[in-house]
Amino acid sequence: MYNSGCNNLGTAHEMSHRSPLLTFFSTFYTPPPACPTVIKHRNSRPRPKYPLTSLNLLLFRRSTKVGKGKMKSALTPFIGFQLTVLFTLQLNLLPAVSLPCRSFCGTIPVKYPFGVDEGCGAPQYKGMLNCSTDLFFLTPSGNYKVQAIDYDKKTMVVYDPAMSTCSILQPHHDFLMSDIQSAMIPPASDTVFVLLNCSIDSPVLNHYKSLCFNFSGHSCDELYSACTSFKLFHLLSNSSPPCCFTGYDTVKYMSMNILDCSHYTSVYDTDGLKGIGPLDWSYGIKLSYAIPDTGCERCTRSGGTCGFDTQTEGTLCICSSSTNSTRECAGGSLASTEGSQSPLKRSFRVLLWVLAAVLGVVL
Repeated sequence: MYNSGCNNLGTAHEMSHRSPLLTFFSTFYTPPPACPTVIKHRNSRPRPKYPLTSLNLLLFRRSTKVGKGKMKSALTPFIGFQLTVLFTLQLNLLPAVSLPCRSFCGTIPVKYPFGVDEGCGAPQYKGMLNCSTDLFFLTPSGNYKVQAIDYDKKTMVVYDPAMSTCSILQPHHDFLMSDIQSAMIPPASDTVFVLLNCSIDSPVLNHYKSLCFNFSGHSCDELYSACTSFKLFHLLSNSSPPCCFTGYDTVKYMSMNILDCSHYTSVYDTDGLKGIGPLDWSYGIKLSYAIPDTGCERCTRSGGTCGFDTQTEGTLCICSSSTNSTRECAGGSLASTEGSQSPLKRSFRVLLWVLAAVLGVVL
């Protein structure tokens, strides 16, 4: 019986009585169009109405039972070779399905609301993180290395490489954040900025001295005597120069030049530092962020990654490198994909179509 790959297999019910394998494949593919009419010529084999490809030619000769013994055994390897080539080509054309949003930068996990790729995360945090070899938090005053992100507590710890610590003394500079950063991811309440070696004319020691507060019972003398880098101030003045423990708002509205302090450092987790010396403090800046309520959990549960449209900044659920939806993946009613069918599904349908056609000839 001649079969060119068209639907000469019958209905799914009829196929189930012919072969269990055909029953399995009938659930995955849509039957091709009905077979074309065959024109019979006198003293000749049946001929189809359209040109034969190399594969169809082999199958045609096989189906007409010419040379029942030798021809059948000779064509079998060629049919296997043709199928191998077709399957190899189709597999090479299958796209690599991957999400465009990186989930790690080095050892730091990158999750919603953050993103390091375009259109990933929440639009309120776009452009705040950069991933090179390490993850950096970008601000108007510089780039700060991200040390850790706690997604349960919604905090991020960053470190200023130009900041003075108990072991190293650095020239002073300002720590500034944009307005959106100050609103969305400000320094946490248990982060203290320490202004060092201040002039007696400093605003925080005069008109704005209320901006300085007691820090877990610690004093300037303790800093200048315990830290190797800060001992220099004590040696130069033969006394302990003034210092100020303050919050971010002070350094936000007044630069280090206005504050008239030569250096600064910052310490986080200050609530648990009572009775602990400066050598064991945690130096850095802890930021506390908020997560916009955009229904991201629904997208994540469906296997997608939360992101946004780079032009409209509307919320998106990124399902693959070529498919997005508005709320969730896996064919939700709110899905808005870039095509009715993904390339992977179309390629798989072709593979099943070819295999079903060959089975129809061989059986």
